[in-house]
Amino acid sequence: MPTLQAEKKRKIVTGEDYVNSLRGRNLKVYLLGELINEPVDHPIIRPSINALAKTYDLAVMAPELAAVVSPFTGEQVSRFLHVCTNVEDLVLQNKMQRKLGQLTGTCFQRCVGMDAFNALYSVTFEMDEKYGKGYHERLKSFLTKMHQYNYVVGGAMTDVKGDRSLPPHLQEDKDMFVHISKRTKQGVYISGAKAHQTGCINSHWLVVMPTMRLGEADKEFAIIGAVPVDAEGITYIYGRQSCDTRSMEGGNIDVGNAQYGGQEAMVIFENVFIPNEYIFMDGEYDFAAMLVERFTTYHRRSYVCKSGVGDVLIGAAASIAEMNGVPKVSHIKDKLVEMTHLNETIYGTGIAASYQGYATKSGAYICDEMLANVCKHHVTKMPYEVGRLAQDLAGGLVATLPSEKDLNHPVIGGLLKKYLRGQANMDTEDRLRILRLIENMTLGRNAVGYLTESMHGAGSPQAQRIQIGRMMQLEYKKRLAKIIAGIVKEEEQDVLINELNGYFERVFKI
Repeated sequence: MPTLQAEKKRKIVTGEDYVNSLRGRNLKVYLLGELINEPVDHPIIRPSINALAKTYDLAVMAPELAAVVSPFTGEQVSRFLHVCTNVEDLVLQNKMQRKLGQLTGTCFQRCVGMDAFNALYSVTFEMDEKYGKGYHERLKSFLTKMHQYNYVVGGAMTDVKGDRSLPPHLQEDKDMFVHISKRTKQGVYISGAKAHQTGCINSHWLVVMPTMRLGEADKEFAIIGAVPVDAEGITYIYGRQSCDTRSMEGGNIDVGNAQYGGQEAMVIFENVFIPNEYIFMDGEYDFAAMLVERFTTYHRRSYVCKSGVGDVLIGAAASIAEMNGVPKVSHIKDKLVEMTHLNETIYGTGIAASYQGYATKSGAYICDEMLANVCKHHVTKMPYEVGRLAQDLAGGLVATLPSEKDLNHPVIGGLLKKYLRGQANMDTEDRLRILRLIENMTLGRNAVGYLTESMHGAGSPQAQRIQIGRMMQLEYKKRLAKIIAGIVKEEEQDVLINELNGYFERVFKI
């Protein structure tokens, strides 16, 4: 099995260290029909690398927020590699996510991996309780290695799925779901593909997981394992994003956010080897649903990152209102208040899910499932309204602005600077930069992470509604109403109230 670029024996500390760790990996990455020689230097890919590098720099600047002391190595590592062991850990993840959204204005690509091994920690523990396969110790050994080098671990869950009406084992082409294609005494080989994988090319390792509940006939699809991103047999096909080629045109105004961006790619596995030491599920189909549900509980709560990105967009909307000379107009202020209300609602439900976290059997803490699903369901709607209001405040120029080349043209540049000025004391170029940022976040490249990914990431809206429906506790609530309404006889109330209190403690973990 190829090692990660022959395992560079150097721990990553800074963003610069991280960027250097990505060089020379010989990945097979296709973008715009071409095989990319060095992804680090490609103008479309580099902004996504910069965004992830910021996670390291934040750990240096604010270690109390973005770093922890590893329980495995005793050294400081990124909080993105930490398994939560108390409520404070869960809450600090959210605060770190919001801060990084504020600093980058985009997706910083590490939440999937963090949420994946937090879920795996408890699932492998409970699998071993039943089957005694040693998966939990393998996972801890793997995490120890990741902590030694402070690597980026990506998660790969979403299969391409083929015919959605059929389970994995009935697909005409088995590769529609990642599956075991071959076995040896040393490990297994996997084939298939994972779609729109966030930050996969910018990771050092990928944890491959099943995407859905599985049945007994789906055993060969019940595989969880870790592979280095440069493993033999992996091909990456980079996903397009709106306006992404603007970064290849020169200049930095039209891009909107020239420094930071997100990343998604399709990952194709063609007989990729996973040695036994990196296998954390092999055929235990009955635990696939638990893994998916626990992962999505963590990950749906992780969408508080959108509140940090929202902070940037609200700031841009307020700035353009000021540049246009109307910051004190009542309806302008009201729209900014509404944007803030929506943004804080996302953050409030996400961080509440963390504050109501509780311990699993493994000792790892997981957040409240109901509130995590409510947070993500808000995220499928509220950023769109925040984006709409930002475009409202920006005006039509946000979509019809002439190019940076026109602005710098010796003949027409001066005319544009004259006619595109807002308030007399405001620089025209500054106004155009803010308009391009709003365009970038609501129509352009980073609208992928702020809008479309808000809709479909960690499960599309109906997935959250299903989970919320399962957890509504209607029988419990009906009993409460019947006590208050006097339907339950007085002599039965004490018994019923005791029963309800036990139910409350069991369901809500309080």
